[in-house]
Amino acid sequence: MFRRVCVFCGSSRGDQPLFSEVARSVGRLLAERDIGLVYGGGNIGLMADLANSALEHGGEVIGVIPSALVERELAHDGLSHLHVVGSMHERKARMAELSEAFIALTGGLGTLEELFEVLTWAQLGFHSKPCGLLDVGGYYDNLLAFLDASVTARFVSEEDRRLLVSDSDPERLLAKLLERSRQSTPESARMEGAK
Repeated sequence: MFRRVCVFCGSSRGDQPLFSEVARSVGRLLAERDIGLVYGGGNIGLMADLANSALEHGGEVIGVIPSALVERELAHDGLSHLHVVGSMHERKARMAELSEAFIALTGGLGTLEELFEVLTWAQLGFHSKPCGLLDVGGYYDNLLAFLDASVTARFVSEEDRRLLVSDSDPERLLAKLLERSRQSTPESARMEGAK
């Protein structure tokens, strides 16, 4: 089982109650499995729903937030631990360092940027941690179709396309990520240990 999982998600709640419901269910699921949550440290939108649910169910919640966002009073002040860093780059690096897997929930440009950065790091062999996309309400259907089209157009290899695991159910996605973690090759583990 993972010790901690990093979750990327929106700082707004979107246009459907389903998005908040799923964020809360992911927070609860991680807490019930005794898996720590690492996230962006905010107290707004889906970020707040996710963190508050994990906390309500007794989970460890670690936030990582740039000091500029703390100054704008966007930080959650009730977390197990809050890391305040100097920049967005430091935020992403610290979140990755603290986590053993990544999950993207519904979100906007920031969520996509965070997801694709960790996917690119995996593609380049900088880590071998599994990356998951929780596609609820068909929100990411077009994105997944685009990635498949990128394989057809030969901009993404089939192997790299498989780096992103997706599902519409949180428990199934977590199970897939655990299986992917078990399948991690000794070569990729050596590469990560060498850094």
